[in-house]
Amino acid sequence: MMDAKKFFSKELLSWFHIYKRTLPWRQNRDPYRVWVSEIMLQQTRVDTVIPYYERFMARFPTVAALAAAPEEEVLKCWEGLGYYSRARNLQAGAQEVVERYGGVIPDDAEAVAGLKGIGPYTRGAVMSIAFNRAEPAVDGNVMRVLSRYFCLEDDIAKNKTRIQLEKLAVSLIPDGHAGDFNQALMELGALVCTPKSPGCLTCPVMEHCAGRLAGKELVLPIKTKAKPPREERRLAAIVEGSGSQTGKVLVRQRPESGLLARMWELPHVLDGAAGAESKPARGRKRTVRTNRPQEHTGALPEQEVLRMERLGLALAVESRLLARPLAHWMEAEHVFSHIIWKLDIFRCEFGFVLEEEERQRLEHSYEVTARGEMLASEAPSSYTLHRLDGEYPGTEDAGSWVYTGRASGLPDEALTAAAGIAAGTLTEVEAEELQEERQQQLPDGYRWISREDMDELAFPNVFLRILNSYWEQQL
Repeated sequence: MMDAKKFFSKELLSWFHIYKRTLPWRQNRDPYRVWVSEIMLQQTRVDTVIPYYERFMARFPTVAALAAAPEEEVLKCWEGLGYYSRARNLQAGAQEVVERYGGVIPDDAEAVAGLKGIGPYTRGAVMSIAFNRAEPAVDGNVMRVLSRYFCLEDDIAKNKTRIQLEKLAVSLIPDGHAGDFNQALMELGALVCTPKSPGCLTCPVMEHCAGRLAGKELVLPIKTKAKPPREERRLAAIVEGSGSQTGKVLVRQRPESGLLARMWELPHVLDGAAGAESKPARGRKRTVRTNRPQEHTGALPEQEVLRMERLGLALAVESRLLARPLAHWMEAEHVFSHIIWKLDIFRCEFGFVLEEEERQRLEHSYEVTARGEMLASEAPSSYTLHRLDGEYPGTEDAGSWVYTGRASGLPDEALTAAAGIAAGTLTEVEAEELQEERQQQLPDGYRWISREDMDELAFPNVFLRILNSYWEQQL
């Protein structure tokens, strides 16, 4: 009688040769194509990856082409896939291949493992699929299949379990068929031995599946739950231009390192008063959700006005950007592996950029308590959304609202060109000239963009969808 291991290897390989999917990265064994596909497939569904992969390979068909490309082009081509550090590491690895190996990915497991962004799984996938080396390629799908078939109850979230499964996987690889076997394991986990509803009746190895025979196919694999991501409530601004910038909005580039490094986004700030910084959230699925833009009628709710004030103040203190929120526009959510952004987006009017001395005076007029609540340290009106009649604004006449800095040490005059006209200190022509000049003086990393400019700049998914929704509404 054939033992369970030999049965598994023989039947799985036979099944794969009949039922394997036709996928663009399976056209040949080019190690570069395999490498790109495996990086893209991390944490991402096959159907999602296919169009991105085809576009990426058309733009960067070789290691040398990827290595020589500007990073902005690489990120733009990756836009929408998420986990952008994958794209940066892939390009860095390509540059290492060019520098160290003349642009040829070496048939050497240790050399491949030494490339930027390549871990044990990717090394095994590249070496087995491209070079047919008997290297294990153990990802979540493979750990699930092996845990069920051999009825293994060790926690697959632990590194020692992964190492044990790698040793088991190597022992199952048929001589001369490493690439097909590893792909067959992945394919079985993706199509049949799925996480919640395994298709045992169509499984080619069900006869000797120890997990099924023990009635544990729905329990295995064992995996401890990770710490849930925390929620952050953030306030974002769609700052609209005027004059020569009419039809454009203000965006900024993120820092050189860290989360979403060097990508473009709408200005946004943490809403400390929301008290959501440490609130745990359910689930870890990486998603982007947006609600449709909201229509407002009548007076704005007091809480909304307070959030608008906090947004305006925080932008001024953090970025020296003085912008006047007009109304709440929409909500959005973006789920990272460790954090969830809950975004409230406000349409805003551009004011101007504060000098650093003015920004410091404004910052010093406020205290931020440990609870995240903003309290005026000198006067309750040190920085406020202000109107002559002292009432909350309605959407019909929100344009008459201005920011003033009476107790903050900022100039006493209104901080927008429109207010200058209302106060009689500026003519309309002078106000337009002043506003035009101010729109050219932006904080570092900020710029005005039109819809067409988005074809060149890379945005995280959440801001991509917000901006696309905004542009569509402007048509």
